[in-house]
This record gives sequence, structure tokens and C-alpha cells, in this order.
Amino acid sequence: MGKDKFENEDLIKHGWPEDVWFHVDKLSSAHVYLRLEPGTTWDNIPKALLDDLAQLCKANSIEGNKKDNLTIIYTPWANLLKRGDMATGQVSFKNPQMVRRVLVVQRENAVVNRLNKTKREEHPDLYQQRQERDRDEKRSKKNELAKKQSEQKAAATKKKNSEQEYTDIFKVGSKPSKPVTEDIFGDGAEDGSDDEMGGRLADDLSDFI
Repeated sequence: MGKDKFENEDLIKHGWPEDVWFHVDKLSSAHVYLRLEPGTTWDNIPKALLDDLAQLCKANSIEGNKKDNLTIIYTPWANLLKRGDMATGQVSFKNPQMVRRVLVVQRENAVVNRLNKTKREEHPDLYQQRQERDRDEKRSKKNELAKKQSEQKAAATKKKNSEQEYTDIFKVGSKPSKPVTEDIFGDGAEDGSDDEMGGRLADDLSDFI
């Protein structure tokens, strides 16, 4: 959460893609950010957490803290639009349809007091934090790509070895076959030779001579 408009400006400039921005609608207030955990999106923020963030925005708005039925708007950090002609800490939206709303009926002191007890004031180097985050993401993507390429290479090697083993088995198990004519016409020696048949024919003819 930004303490003033100058901190708000730094948060706008050096936010993370995982950040969700909260603000009182149409009134001045602190810029409150929620940094999502890996694997979560702004579509599945728990209702209890949304209510806490809305109460925090309301409590940190001089005018809004005095009003009931107050609307809190929120959107991903990547949807924030900052133009050069805007005042310090002022933003708009790239896509207004990506802005959602939470209604705060009234201030809930129990919630605000609980949040204030856990408040921790820090002044980090937002630029440096963003640089480190981007380096970590780049390193992680590089490792994932290397792992995927290694798995693909191992799968290709395994497939090649399997194909070679199948070829070797086929070569060892194959035997030469007999000529097709023997199987079809029965011309093998076991069925009698042409000379034997010729001799029988000559004997049969001698009976008529």
C-alpha cells in the first residue's frame, strides 16, 4: 500500500504482473495492492480477502472513510494506464471492462483493527525487486525449456532403440521359404518324378501293341 501519492507513483511504475490494484471509486484513497500467489488469478480471490482489502481502502481514504455504501474498484496491475499528462499517483485503465467492484456498506472496525495490528511499514527498492523478479522468471523459463528438450531427446532415443531392437528380432527369427510353385503344384520329389510317370505311361501303351 502506498503511503502517499509519490509512493503510489512508484507502485504504479514498478508493479508486478501478479499484482491486483485496489482503490476507492471516484475518491482519493491509498493504492492497495494484492500480490497473488503462484497458480492463483484475480478471478478466484476469496471473498473474505476481498472484503479485507475493501475495508483497508475505505479506512485509508479521508473522505471515503466517512461514507457508507462505498464502492471499491480493483483490476490487474497490467490494466493500469499511466499517461505523461497525468498528475502524480493518478491512473486510468487500458480496458475499463476489466475493472471490478466491491460494495462496502459500512466500516467494520473489527476488521480494520485486525489489519492494523498486522501492518508492517517498509521502504523497499521497488525497481530492484522488479528486476530480481524478472530475472527469476527468465531463469525459471530457461530451466523449464531445457528440461522439456531433454525429455524430448530421451523419448526420441528410446523410440529409436525400440525400433532397432524390433528390426534385429525380425532378422534373427526369419527363415527361407520354399518356392511358391512347390506349395501350389506339389512338384516335390516325394510326389514322384517326371521319369516315373513317363515309365508308367509307356507300360500302359505296350498293352495295346
